[in-house]
Amino acid sequence: MVNNHEFVGTIKEIRRFPVKSILGETLSSVSIDKRGLLGDRLWAIKNTSGKFGSGKTTRRFQQMDGLFNYKARYEGNTLVLTMPDGTDYRSDDAAVNEALSKLLGDQVTLAKEESISHFDEGPISIITTSSLQILSKEVGEPVDTRRFRANFLIDTELTGALEKNWVDRRIRVGPEVILRVVAPLERCVMVNNAQEELKQDNSVLKNLVNNHNASFGIWAKVEASGKVSDGDKVYLE
Repeated sequence: MVNNHEFVGTIKEIRRFPVKSILGETLSSVSIDKRGLLGDRLWAIKNTSGKFGSGKTTRRFQQMDGLFNYKARYEGNTLVLTMPDGTDYRSDDAAVNEALSKLLGDQVTLAKEESISHFDEGPISIITTSSLQILSKEVGEPVDTRRFRANFLIDTELTGALEKNWVDRRIRVGPEVILRVVAPLERCVMVNNAQEELKQDNSVLKNLVNNHNASFGIWAKVEASGKVSDGDKVYLE
């Protein structure tokens, strides 16, 4: 125990996804505000019905095939979208909408978040290496962290599905940031989808449904803003 805080581990990976449901970027550090990682899921691909591109269809979201063939990053404050052929388009260039519409086969626009959040559940998603080891053992081969699109991967020497015991607890990440864990993260078919060199793997979601109530990892809200960097220590309060 350190100052009545239980040491959990360290930040091993930081990932940000500027556009909902497409690939994002790996960072060495990131600023956190009340909304979450600065710029995370701030954009989405919107069709003429007002629904946002996703791996599933719901009241607000529309399934659009092939979204994992696209990747987004920020250059300063400007969003840069990389198409499947490697061509880059900036968000301040109207040509990006024409290119997306042509490739996706539907009239779409790149839309910035307005009054309703683009998040499925909450602002910050977290998984641990211990839970990943359990899942990999159950599946029978290593499961890549990228399948879960988590903002933070915590490297820990502790064992077991730690996150399940963190609900309603606070975690301190680095010297400034405090998060309140709200709930487990429910998972959908997106965890199976091929991305980059990862192949389609239907065993991932099947295992989560059979053994983990279709959930993996946790989501948290922000209680204290600040900066998080690779190697920052994580404590459970």
